[in-house]
Formats: sequence, structure tokens, C-alpha cells
Amino acid sequence: MKIASVGTAFPKNYYSQEALSAALKKHWAERHHNLERLDQLHKNVLVGGRHLALPIEQYSDLGSFSQANDAFVRVAVDVGSEAIVNTLEPLGMKLSDVDHVFFVSTTGIATPSIDARIFNRLGVRPDVKRTPVFGLGCAGGAVGITRAADYVRAFPDQVALLVSVELCSLTLQRKDLSIPNIIASGLFGDAAAAVLVAGAERELKGPAVVATRSIFYPDTERVMGWDISEEGFQVVLSADIPKLVKTEVRENIDSFLATHGLTLADIDTFVCHPGGPRVLEAFREALGLSDEALALTWDSLKRVGNVSSASVLMVLGETLRLRSPALGSYGILTALGPGFSSEMILLRW
Repeated sequence: MKIASVGTAFPKNYYSQEALSAALKKHWAERHHNLERLDQLHKNVLVGGRHLALPIEQYSDLGSFSQANDAFVRVAVDVGSEAIVNTLEPLGMKLSDVDHVFFVSTTGIATPSIDARIFNRLGVRPDVKRTPVFGLGCAGGAVGITRAADYVRAFPDQVALLVSVELCSLTLQRKDLSIPNIIASGLFGDAAAAVLVAGAERELKGPAVVATRSIFYPDTERVMGWDISEEGFQVVLSADIPKLVKTEVRENIDSFLATHGLTLADIDTFVCHPGGPRVLEAFREALGLSDEALALTWDSLKRVGNVSSASVLMVLGETLRLRSPALGSYGILTALGPGFSSEMILLRW
């Protein structure tokens, strides 16, 4: 199996972190008595700006979860369609050439799912298979590649498409002044990404998916996720995530690599999810990495923030576009998500 192409798409509305912080301070001015603290929390996440699903002035009109979710459905179809085109066009392909579509998101809900709505816009074969998946959070991009690779392992003459759409701005709880919500209001952005995974019998180039592994950490459901209420999605974000990275991830990766006769010293390329500065520092420390090893991940965080499941796919796309790993060299793609869980993919160029 190989990763043949990665494409991304963003809503047209881009704002600097300063502009977004100013808008939130204005909204929260009457209820938050320490606006300097809000400013500092937003600066600490090291995000320079983010794309939003809607123009910033329209968020005050979202008075209910249903209104926010309606906006999710509308914009998700737009950016999801664009990401698919950006993935397939360079290969001279159309969505009708794809055998199976996996769709992941954790920031909105729809039935029929977003992939079905995209099909009606872009056109597919009537026998296309589809698997929409909800709730994997930031790990969704890595899980999606794994499921697509599993599929083309069984059908090596076929191709599978992963589509991720995350519109995190539409989940913001404007009445919630908790620290996790304020951090989320400065960290998360909006985007879509798509990845084409080809079976071994298809004549397409790209890094091979050698192996995958999922790790589930018991009794950690309050580390990351959503609480669902009449207001919508309320973020659960624990300060323990960096500690879990430091205590668990190195051992998990070492064990994963050892089953393939490898060690961390054999890994030349790291594609990591940009979860936030403290999480990235924990990864760097736990794995003993240089600053250069995570440079593309840091750059993605600073340019567009954390875009949940789409983020690690964006870093993968930048790796394919900007780096030229030596033929035969290994890479590892990793992301963390609700559960709490860790996903790892071993790649070979």
C-alpha cells in the first residue's frame, strides 16, 4: 500500500491571532475580569493565525447548536470537495475513480454524512463504498489512513480515499470561561484534507504503509474529548496530555518499531500531529528529537493552528511536498486522540 497524494483546503476567512483574540476579548469583556490572562493563554499556544468557517462577524448570529451545525454541513461540503479535487487532480483522477471513501470528523454531525453530500456534488460510481467515522478527534487522520490501508491490503488493485473535515471554530462555547475552552479558542482552526491510498497493484508512487498500530490507554476518557449538551460540543482538554506523552509514547513507539526490527535511530522522517506547544515539546523530549525533526509540525501549528484530525494529514502533505526522504528510508506518522489513544503508522520511502 502507498500514499499516492495528499490535498488540503481551507475556508477563505483567515484572521491573525491578534484579531481573533481581540474579538473574543470584546465578547467576553463583561464576564471575564482578567482579559490579560486570556491574551496570555492565546499567546502561549504560539499560533499566528487561523482559518474560520465563517466571517468572524457571523459567529454572533449562531444562537444554537443547530445553527452552528447547519453551518458545519454547508461549509464542510465546500472545503471537503475542494480537498478531494486538490488530491486527485494532480494524478489525473476524479472521485469517480475511487473505490472506497473514508470520511472522518469530530466537529459536526450529519445524516446523510458529509461524504454522501460531496458525492452529489462531485459525482461517484454508484457502487462506491463509504465509511463515515465520527469521534476520533485529533487521531482521526492517522486512523483514517490505517483503515484505508487495511482496505487496499484486501483489494490491492483498488484505491481508497480518506477525507477529513474539521471546523473547530463552530464548536466554540461562547458562554464557557473555563481554562480549557479559552485555550481551545486560541488553538484550534478550520480546514479539510484528503489522502489517496493505493493498493500494491496500482502503478502510483508514494511512501509505502509498512505497518500500523493503535494504543488504547484505559480509564483516560476525561483526558480529551467532548461533553455534549444543548449548547453543543464542550471541550474536554486535560493538562495531563504532555505527561502521558512523556511516560507512554516512547515505550509504545519503541515496541512498535522493534516488531519490525527497527529502532528510533532508523527513523529519518517524523510526521507528528501539532497538538500544541507543550505536547510537541513532550514529544521532542520523549523521543530525543532535534528541532529540525519537528520543523514542519511546528510550522503548521504557527500558520493555521491545530485543525484536529486534518492537521497530521496537512503535515504529511507538506512532508511530501517539501522534503525528499532518501529511497528506502523510514518515517513514522503519529497522532493522539480521545480514548485516550495513540496511533502510529510506519512509512517507507
